[in-house]
Amino acid sequence: MRKLSIVIFCLLATAFSSCKKFEHFQTDPNKPTQSTPELLLTNIETKAFNDISTSGAFASRYLVNTDGIDANQYYNWQRSSFDDFNRLRLVVKMEEEATRTNQPVYLALGKFFRAWFFMRLTLTFGDIPYSEALKGAAENFTPIYDKQEDIFLNILNELKSASDQLAAADGEIRGDVIYGGKKEQWKRLINSFSLRVLISLSQKEGNAKLKVKERFAEIVNNPAKYPLMNGTTDNGQLVFADLQDNRYPYYNNNSMQTAFYLEENFVNLLKQYKDPRLFRFAQKATKFASLPDNDFSAYGGAKGSATIDENNSRVVNGEVSKIAKRYYNDPVNEPSIVLGYAELQFILAEAVVRGWISGNAADFYKKGIQASMEFCKIAPADITAYLSQPSVQLTTGKELEGIFNQKYIGFFMNSGWQVFYEQRRTGLPVFDVSGNGVLNNKKVPRRWMYPESELNLNRQHVSDAITRQYPQGDNINGVMWLLVKE
Repeated sequence: MRKLSIVIFCLLATAFSSCKKFEHFQTDPNKPTQSTPELLLTNIETKAFNDISTSGAFASRYLVNTDGIDANQYYNWQRSSFDDFNRLRLVVKMEEEATRTNQPVYLALGKFFRAWFFMRLTLTFGDIPYSEALKGAAENFTPIYDKQEDIFLNILNELKSASDQLAAADGEIRGDVIYGGKKEQWKRLINSFSLRVLISLSQKEGNAKLKVKERFAEIVNNPAKYPLMNGTTDNGQLVFADLQDNRYPYYNNNSMQTAFYLEENFVNLLKQYKDPRLFRFAQKATKFASLPDNDFSAYGGAKGSATIDENNSRVVNGEVSKIAKRYYNDPVNEPSIVLGYAELQFILAEAVVRGWISGNAADFYKKGIQASMEFCKIAPADITAYLSQPSVQLTTGKELEGIFNQKYIGFFMNSGWQVFYEQRRTGLPVFDVSGNGVLNNKKVPRRWMYPESELNLNRQHVSDAITRQYPQGDNINGVMWLLVKE
């Protein structure tokens, strides 16, 4: 009888355990499904702010690669990726966790990072999924593509909301490796980024929907509500450390040590201005090794448009300067700036010249140069001497050329592809395509083609977007809405 009771008990226990939902057995207790917003924030920040790109440097005529035919240098790239949507999914998760734990300060930062990553995506391709993006949980795996105009409008509104929400939000920002939890500095970055977005719309001054000039002036003329960066200490930047996975991205990079040289036109621009930043960016050419480090004639460049054979010949002759050793020898080197005080000053100078705001363009321009040179650790006396040179002063009627040249110099090995987008918008400085190495019919591309995965998984919507934007099909020379004057 006792044995029978035991058997019956076991059967009952099994029956009750089988009533548990199937989902219960799909949860791995060793893999948590929840996180904290601060941990997610750290991850998001490092992905957004570590934006040092030699690919962008080749395309923007800063550097030349002598190891092989680089598609960026020779303007023959094709497709890019939607990887930033993976980063946006982290932002969504941070927002969910912020809501769950009642920490609204992270919701404000979430709006900023949404704007940040969506901006990068639309600058790359043109129209992209936006209103229906990031809804895989709702089983929408084929989102429509929103028009670039609507995306920009939403980005601007998102940033304004982020600034207002951050001002009102209580609570600490933990997990912040950029500003150490200082909300005021985040507000300055958000508002300064809004100005970058607006100046990128300079071709759309006449667009009644966007009201670019009015939005720009609203921010600049109300510093109490919309504070901007006050100095280089407000730079939006990621500082590196001599620790595993935290070092400068090109530390110990073999290609940078052996095959990365400065581009000739960039070197000549620095020489034209007698710019001491050249000595921080480059090594002396071996042919002139006996000359002092601060002798401009000791530096030379290779042509980004020339063939590899032509450039290697000049390298063998000792005529060309390698990139400075600190970029591959120093594990910390310099921070990765994604948006800095120097850029903000150049944006303000351009806005004055365009008549969007009042002020003195030359003052903003010189503040931008000084901030850039301070970042490059140029001695104060040398900065003062540089700013007094006649060649550095803004020339009447050519103010934008001077501003864009200095902005270009200040972007060296920083801010990812932003310098390329600036040149695409303004045409300045001119990127050389005269040499025999340039592909793409000797044209600088205007965009990237959509990922192959979209053609496989979301063909109808991506095809509609291509037809709407690019009559010649999905190609790297298509002119997106952003670049068409209104």
